[in-house]
Amino acid sequence: MNALNTRPDPAPAANGLPEPRDQRPVAGVLYMLGAGLCFVALTAGVKVLGGTIPAAQSAFLRYALGLIFVLPAIGTLRRISLPSRVWWAFGWRGVVHSLAVLLWFFAMTRIPLAEVSAMGYLNPIWITIGAALFLGEGLKLRRIMAIIVAIAGAMVILRPGMRALDLGHFAMLATSLGFGISYLMAKPLSALAPPSIVVGMLSLTVTIGLAPFALAVWVPVSWEQLGLLFLIASVATGAHFLMTMAFVAAPITVTQPVTALQLVWAVALGAIFFGEPVDPYVVAGGVMVVAAVIFIALREHQLRLREKSESVVP
Repeated sequence: MNALNTRPDPAPAANGLPEPRDQRPVAGVLYMLGAGLCFVALTAGVKVLGGTIPAAQSAFLRYALGLIFVLPAIGTLRRISLPSRVWWAFGWRGVVHSLAVLLWFFAMTRIPLAEVSAMGYLNPIWITIGAALFLGEGLKLRRIMAIIVAIAGAMVILRPGMRALDLGHFAMLATSLGFGISYLMAKPLSALAPPSIVVGMLSLTVTIGLAPFALAVWVPVSWEQLGLLFLIASVATGAHFLMTMAFVAAPITVTQPVTALQLVWAVALGAIFFGEPVDPYVVAGGVMVVAAVIFIALREHQLRLREKSESVVP
């Protein structure tokens, strides 16, 4: 917020971001469009490095170089006091996220960009299931149907029994599950520590967690490769910043459908720059998964609006 703005900040929504106060749908769409392009550029950069640097080393260097963007947040750790259970939670989340990142970098070197992008949309599905099982959140018929559609979409992408599955496919499934668990762990942590600390500790613990794997396969790195890795870290930070700006500028009903374009960019990028054939099954399955994710997001937004309107005393 602008320091000269004396109006109170809007109350945070369920996703931890403020509800948009001044609706700017065009800006929200453009921010989310930029975030999607950044995420696809990130995956392309990782794929370029995949043939020259081991996945574990690429992942470690990406997070190590990215620490420069969260150093201010980490510096505030000296000024706050948190219970020991919170530090343990930070550590365990770092372990889970480190393994997910490692598997994601490995998958990027084994399967096409479009498949990585399409299967990455399973993250919110795992989060929805985990929230129902472990956080006591409701799982009604419409959500269950959306989950079934998403799982069916994943099966269309993988087509088990119709083709040979690569280790990258299994790695990507484990990646989406790992990221889902990490995000579920972030929800209670965000209530116990400032968001900047939650983000900073994730970057720090993942860097530490990836270090042993990177050292085990370390190869010499050129300045050009380091430059590309720093660019990847910068693009990743920019993607998250743009996504946050999109949520602040416009409601999720406007911004969430735009995320579906990431699949389009991934298919186009893979075909044009990496010579990857356009697989209609991957596109169809990806559309099913994306549609389910968008439905769940829009449904949750409608429920929040309904709860807010019911809580207003006439």
